Amino acid sequence: MMHFADSLTFSGRKVVAAWAALPFPALSGSSLPDILSAHQQDVPWKPLSSWREQKVSCCFAQSVVLRGICQEKATSCPGQPRSPLHSCESPEEVLQQFLHTQFPGAFSTSHVLQQPCDTRPPFPQFFSPLLTRRGFLLDKAQGCSSGGVESLPVLAALQSSPCLHSLLSGLCRELRAPKVRRCSSFFTAGVEQGDFQEALEELKTLAQCYETGFGASEDEADSD
Repeated sequence: MMHFADSLTFSGRKVVAAWAALPFPALSGSSLPDILSAHQQDVPWKPLSSWREQKVSCCFAQSVVLRGICQEKATSCPGQPRSPLHSCESPEEVLQQFLHTQFPGAFSTSHVLQQPCDTRPPFPQFFSPLLTRRGFLLDKAQGCSSGGVESLPVLAALQSSPCLHSLLSGLCRELRAPKVRRCSSFFTAGVEQGDFQEALEELKTLAQCYETGFGASEDEADSD
């Protein structure tokens, strides 16, 4: 995983954020172009990393894997394509075109796998009744028990984006707080004060690597 993250980072950046859609929001019988066309204003996956959720409008690099969708029909009905996504010839091309539209100029790799994620026991059954056994969305809940969700279409992504600036800056502010410096056990565990301050400066420098010039200045960020 460390080497994989390294392949998505450059210009002093070392951190990537994890994103996922579990399940990927797909109606039963719908095609991948139909699904992604419904999310032109925002991506249909959510951050797993611990910062307040915000819309990501750009990124530096990303790797995206989608599982369990290409077994559905991959193109629209014959006739005039309803969107550029419907003119793509394969699920891989559909996903790549969607990523290019959402994040123009970013380095993106994508993979579409036919095998869905297996969610049979002992996988915990915490799913909504609006899911079929194969993990596709229903218009309304089923009237009787479906016997559990056996598989799911899933999307997962690693992304290097400017959102990591606020995450890393916030971590730096927390570590500079008086309550941390007053915690004697933190330093009696073997952490030297000088090493601690050096690590804080490195963290601050790392956070600055994710600035794009369109957000708050460094002083504004430190004063939040």
